[in-house]
Amino acid sequence: MASQFLLLACLAITASIALASDPSSLQDFCVADPSTSVPVNGHVCKDPKLVVADDFFFSGLHLAGNTSNPAGSRVTPANVAQIPGLNTFGISLVRIDYAPWGINAPHTHPRATEILTVLEGSLQVGFVTSSPENRLITKVLQKGDVFVFPVGLVHFQHNVGKVNAVAIAALSSQNPGVISIANAVFGSKPAIFADVLAKAFQVDKDTIYDFQSKF
Repeated sequence: MASQFLLLACLAITASIALASDPSSLQDFCVADPSTSVPVNGHVCKDPKLVVADDFFFSGLHLAGNTSNPAGSRVTPANVAQIPGLNTFGISLVRIDYAPWGINAPHTHPRATEILTVLEGSLQVGFVTSSPENRLITKVLQKGDVFVFPVGLVHFQHNVGKVNAVAIAALSSQNPGVISIANAVFGSKPAIFADVLAKAFQVDKDTIYDFQSKF
């Protein structure tokens, strides 16, 4: 009986692991068809006979993003919205430009691990582990350095140099999603109740109202 139970437990664990990842593609490609409004998890496939080279192409990551904003950074994405041919492939790219001392503010990607490479400049990067430890893991990167941000964890980048910085990051999803912590907490629509946030952050409600007015 014990051996049968152990076998069943092993089978259950194996099945759960197999179901935890995206299934392999069953065709060469599934180019996203933006003309359809059919709701699916991802995008409906375009007729393969109508697929062209431009469905797999994007030009623009060589262009510097405009960092004239309060954060001093700009993210230029190359995901399924820009490259329909990425549909079902589980990968995308972004270019991130940083003004001197600019930041890519704390945020998460709910559907992707990120691997970032510094092309120019110096970046302090980091992520925070899950509760209860909430441990900050951080490092200063130079040109050519690579750093990984695990899926779902809050992370950030900060240009610690006196010149512009540039990074390229790959993400393990065609549509990784992004949740900016400050925007989500203080800029939600409708707003989170001020008394809830005041108690969570241990400040008065007037401070919360001031924060919410900025987002």
